[in-house]
Amino acid sequence: QLQLVESGGGLVQPGGSLRLSCAASGFTLDEYRIGWFRQAPGKEREGVSCISRGGGSTDYVDSVKGRFTVSRDDAKNTVYLQMNSLKPEDTAVYYCAAERIATIEGLKRVVCFYSTMDYWGKGTPVTVSR
Repeated sequence: QLQLVESGGGLVQPGGSLRLSCAASGFTLDEYRIGWFRQAPGKEREGVSCISRGGGSTDYVDSVKGRFTVSRDDAKNTVYLQMNSLKPEDTAVYYCAAERIATIEGLKRVVCFYSTMDYWGKGTPVTVSR
């Protein structure tokens, strides 16, 4: 069974940190571009971050630049999202998603689009509150 499983969410105070993990089973992530998305209550799902196949390029939504870092460890079949200086407005369910890419991507900017993702996890909730 092909699936993505997110973990690492939870309750954290403003200014705190969390590291989310996205682990794949049934397939290997090294052939995929990986995106992190989030959906807050009453809002549409938005793209947060994207990492290319091969890890040579990353992208972030403006609201998390300088605070979030995406990385991948293909040997562990896992992608991470390190979230620092968390704010209440970061509260959401966070999803990872994978899009198969034919070749290893270089350093060109990549963007993960909701509509082109092949696989989705079920999400992990993040709550930033005192």
